[in-house]
Amino acid sequence: MLQDTLSFATPDCSGCPIRHRAVCARCDSDELARLEEIKYYRSFEAGQTVIWSGDRMDFVGSVVSGIATLTQTMEDGRTQMVGLLLPSDFVGRPGRDGAAYDVVATSDLVMCCFRKKPFEQLMETTPHIAQRLLQMTLDELDAAREWMLVLGRKTAREKIASLLAIIGRRDASIQSAPMSGRIVFDLPLTREAMADYLGLTLETVSRQVSALKRDGVIELQGKRHVTVPDFSRLLEEAGDDADGGLLV
Repeated sequence: MLQDTLSFATPDCSGCPIRHRAVCARCDSDELARLEEIKYYRSFEAGQTVIWSGDRMDFVGSVVSGIATLTQTMEDGRTQMVGLLLPSDFVGRPGRDGAAYDVVATSDLVMCCFRKKPFEQLMETTPHIAQRLLQMTLDELDAAREWMLVLGRKTAREKIASLLAIIGRRDASIQSAPMSGRIVFDLPLTREAMADYLGLTLETVSRQVSALKRDGVIELQGKRHVTVPDFSRLLEEAGDDADGGLLV
């Protein structure tokens, strides 16, 4: 079940950490004011289910902080993690009543939610929202296609490096930090979750993370605090170039 609405010190969007990436990124002040009228915040604890597949969704929204997983369950009970929701990612589909996947918070999660019907009406009258959502949907499609390559063709070491690069790049973007040289971020996934998402065993994930650490590609403080001394080297380990594209 959803938790109570959060009370934030900032009553508007001006101090939002995802303002430049979220669905409202292109909105002007009048459009933001209209969004404010239908907006509310929700918080979820790590491990809590945001929505079950097939359930009716009366909201859409963006991840403000934390991370969630998209999971699909087969008829025999087997589950597969099919995506990650990182800060600024959009949850829910306008025009669709039910949820397509289980959405589960893997860390403490804060979401900026909009009542679904009013949001759908805003999309019809506010081109900036519809255009931004289309762009985000196409970006999500590109990411899904790229992830097919990661899962289907990359080695275990490249898979781990790719996941670290994706999380590091997104964190740097949210923080408006340069995506080159030395970057520092907190890994929001457990080793078990990484193994599930990458289609690897827990032992393989632990072994490859240790190898990347031993080779100086990453530095670890505890299990979650990651320092990448040279981001371009991490991209090379992932089989990507400096722009994040596949090396050919």
